[in-house]
Amino acid sequence: MRSTVKKTFEAAALADAHLIVQLKDNQPTLCQKVEALCEAVEPLSSVKIVDRNRRNRHETRTITVFDATAAVAGTEWEPHVAAIIQVERDVNVRQADTGFWKPSLETSIYLSNRPVAAKIAADAIRKHWGIENKSHYTRDVTFREDASRIRTNPGIFARLRTIAYNVLRCSQSETMPRDRFAALGRLDAVLAMVFSRER
Repeated sequence: MRSTVKKTFEAAALADAHLIVQLKDNQPTLCQKVEALCEAVEPLSSVKIVDRNRRNRHETRTITVFDATAAVAGTEWEPHVAAIIQVERDVNVRQADTGFWKPSLETSIYLSNRPVAAKIAADAIRKHWGIENKSHYTRDVTFREDASRIRTNPGIFARLRTIAYNVLRCSQSETMPRDRFAALGRLDAVLAMVFSRER
C-alpha cells in the first residue's frame, strides 16, 4: 500500500497535479506524527461548514489545514507532502423509532502535495465523497462489482459496467436499481435511454 501511495504522489508531481489523499491506519508512524502535529501547532487556515437537517441528519464539518514540514521531516514522505488537512465531522442523526438525535464524531486526515486553503480543501474532499456516493456505492451495491468472481479479463467487464452505469446515470428516471431492472434483457429500453439523451 505504501508504494502505491508514493507512486501516486510521484505521478502527480510528474503531471504537475494537485493531489489530496486520505491518510489510513496502515501508516501508523506517519499517523502518530501527523496527529501530534495537529494537536500542537497552530493551523494555517480553517473553515466550518454546517449542513442542517438533510434527510434527518445535521452535520458540522471543521476543515483545518496545517503545514506538514514538522511531521514529515526526515521521512520518505518529505518530498511529497506539503500540507495536512484535518476534517472533523460532528454528525447528529435523527432516530426514527425514538425521535432522538444520535451524535457521532469522526476525524479524518488527508495529505496534500501542495499548500492549500481550508475552503478549497473542503470543497475538493466533499466533491470526492459525491463521487464515492454516486459512483462507487452504485457499482458496489447495484452492480455488485465487489462480489464479481470474474477472473479472466476482469477489466473488460469493468468497462462494460462503466458503460452501463453511464447510460443509466445520464437517463435516470427513477432509482438506479429500478432503471437497471427496467433495462434488463430489453435492448429497446437501453437504446431508448441512449437516444433520449441525444435529443
